[in-house]
Amino acid sequence: MAQKVTPNLVFTVRRHEPELIAPSKPTPHEFKLLSDFDDQHTLRFQIPVIIFYPSNRENVNSDPVKVIKHALAEALVFYYPFAGRLREVSGGKLVVDCTGEGVLFIEADADVRIEQFGEALHPPFPCVEELIYNVPGSDGILNSPLLLIQVTRLLCGGFIFALRLNHTMTDGPGLVQFMMAIGEIARGARTLSVQPVWQRELLNARDPPHVTCTHHEYDEVADTKDTNASLLVDVDHRSFTFGPTELLALRKLVPKHLSKCSTFDILTACLWRCRTIALQLDPDEEVRFLCLVNARRRLDISLPAGYYGNAFVFPAAISTVKKLSQNSLGYAMELVMKAKSSVTNEYVRSVADLMVTRGRPPVHITGSWLVSDNTRAGYRDVDFGWGKAVYGGLAMGQVGDVPGFINFYMEFRNNKGENAVVVPICLPAAAMERFVKVLGRMLLGNDQLVNGTAFCQIMSAL
Repeated sequence: MAQKVTPNLVFTVRRHEPELIAPSKPTPHEFKLLSDFDDQHTLRFQIPVIIFYPSNRENVNSDPVKVIKHALAEALVFYYPFAGRLREVSGGKLVVDCTGEGVLFIEADADVRIEQFGEALHPPFPCVEELIYNVPGSDGILNSPLLLIQVTRLLCGGFIFALRLNHTMTDGPGLVQFMMAIGEIARGARTLSVQPVWQRELLNARDPPHVTCTHHEYDEVADTKDTNASLLVDVDHRSFTFGPTELLALRKLVPKHLSKCSTFDILTACLWRCRTIALQLDPDEEVRFLCLVNARRRLDISLPAGYYGNAFVFPAAISTVKKLSQNSLGYAMELVMKAKSSVTNEYVRSVADLMVTRGRPPVHITGSWLVSDNTRAGYRDVDFGWGKAVYGGLAMGQVGDVPGFINFYMEFRNNKGENAVVVPICLPAAAMERFVKVLGRMLLGNDQLVNGTAFCQIMSAL
């Protein structure tokens, strides 16, 4: 169930000096406004992605660094805002100054073979800081490169493509669209199958703005019990895999009236309960589950094909620790499903209006847990001419300032060759041990994890 990377895998990465890759042809020098979804404070961070490619006999004499660097320069002609820099104007609004300066690119070689990472590729990866190097002074949100790409050749003939993205520019679907464009050009295409579309005004607030829905994800609640600080102590990173066997065991705990639920609903309800119990929070404290929901299909207008701006919302479910822990899995599932179903066109528009009327507040972090389902994101399908990747997804389990606040579900193939979901988890070491025990009990069919008056005693004994 829980898997850790073998700590004795150590290797050396030899990097060339970072360089800026500019568009291969002149591009417009203009200012482009981000949408009211893009420039919210919650998205002002860098997100790391990593993709592993095995060697390919057809490309044995090709250099992935040269191929990708050339294709990147060509793709930036179409996606020239990525080659610019973010500026902040009045009211905290973000704009892209399309300077054409370029994106950071690092060429590297590592004295390791892809098989040395093990059959089960998933975060946390050894030496990941060397595979996606943070060039000093490059990770600012404003006035810094919007993308950093590192291509690392491996001894076996394979390579690792790693990318760091300023999240205000695009979301998962938009990023995959951009990488697919690089891949098409790398494979010889002269035009793109999907042309990029900016049109960020489509997700701006209405005029006048009018908040019509309840948005608990943006509640302002003080952290009076230092909950966030407690998450920073002795953090343990592990990845948990859920294949057909584990998911079937959880599905047996689903009440009949929820039998048509999705795998996401079951897994999320399970992990939210286990995480909450493991953290041993005050029984009367409120906790929130935030779900990243793609808004593209919830709008009354269709965003054009090729739109690559951020287009998602974070609907929230709320429960007290006591209720979430004592009730069955079905209780948590109903909260998760209700949060997902609350996203309508009006809800999406109301979020944009809230951004403007309340000064782009961040999502509520204290006692919150946010999930992003990347199992169908398509990172593994990005093909630079070496075929499908053996792993594609988040480079590390921890992103943002608070470890474990955001969790990503990623596609995975277990050692039986079965399709599975891998979930990197970050928790304080003591809480991680409790989490493993509680999750293990659920997988064995025990849905009564915490019970009535014995709540505090059981919590402390786990």
